Amino acid sequence: MACLLSACSGKKPVTIERPSFSADSAYAYIERQMAFGPRVPNGAAHMQCAVWLIEQLRAFGAEVELQKGFMPDYKGDNQQIYNIIGHFSPSLEGRDGEGLSRPRILLGAHYDTRPWCDEEDDYADRFYNVPGANDGASGVGVLLEVARQIGIRMADSTFTTPVDIIFFDCEDMGTPRTYTGTEREDTWCLGSQLWATNYAKSSNPQYRFGIVLDMVGAPDATFPREMYSTQYAGNYQQQIWHSAEQLGYGAIFTNQQSYPITDDHYYVNYIAGIPCVDIIHYDIRNATGFPHWWHTRNDNLDNIAKPTLQAVGEVVMSQIK
Repeated sequence: MACLLSACSGKKPVTIERPSFSADSAYAYIERQMAFGPRVPNGAAHMQCAVWLIEQLRAFGAEVELQKGFMPDYKGDNQQIYNIIGHFSPSLEGRDGEGLSRPRILLGAHYDTRPWCDEEDDYADRFYNVPGANDGASGVGVLLEVARQIGIRMADSTFTTPVDIIFFDCEDMGTPRTYTGTEREDTWCLGSQLWATNYAKSSNPQYRFGIVLDMVGAPDATFPREMYSTQYAGNYQQQIWHSAEQLGYGAIFTNQQSYPITDDHYYVNYIAGIPCVDIIHYDIRNATGFPHWWHTRNDNLDNIAKPTLQAVGEVVMSQIK
């Protein structure tokens, strides 16, 4: 019967154990972020959301670190950065003799939203804040549900892989289209640049690999193999996409190669030296490569679909042994 149902659905049978993940829960976390309003860096909604994220991670059993610092924006003005890091460290003594020295897995998403809707056709609309349902909240929502699942597994001692979840700040502060002055280089992903630079200078725990989620909630989302991920973390990208196919999500996690995308994973790879894979919606039908409502006032909950959240969540959970 299972084989018949699988054949009728057009999906291949699941060949690996399906991980626990609730898209309903992930969606609720996205709704909660949206209730704060646009999470523009250093605004009231942004700070309220940061406090809430810290509370959620602690509730799920993480040791939470708040990394603060400054990074220059596109004009050279210092922006305050608040990166939120949840450390999930299972007790491994007596299991493999390595204790907490085992290489960790890094999971990341940005929690800020873009201050400008600079992809709007109407020039006057470009000065609104982006609501950020998909571009920001979706990745955070999925990782909060991942954190909740890790907390459950920590409680029943079935969690054995050390994991850090990082909510990066100021990812979307890149130069706006309305700006005509002199700009700096590397104006995007300020939070991950700060984190990666500090990591490279420190003796922090070693990471096996990382995954960054960005824009992972759209109803028609497809996730091609992003080129920087292939360049720096090709083996892990292959591993993740193979798991997606085994779970029946091969039509979403496609074998198409996308252009290189400057996202938080780039600086984790380039500066920190950690192999890191980007799971990001790339749309070849649009000139930008992103959905038509990207960086507009229409990045709202209408563009979030639970089946997409479920697919991404299961794929991420399949990498946590």
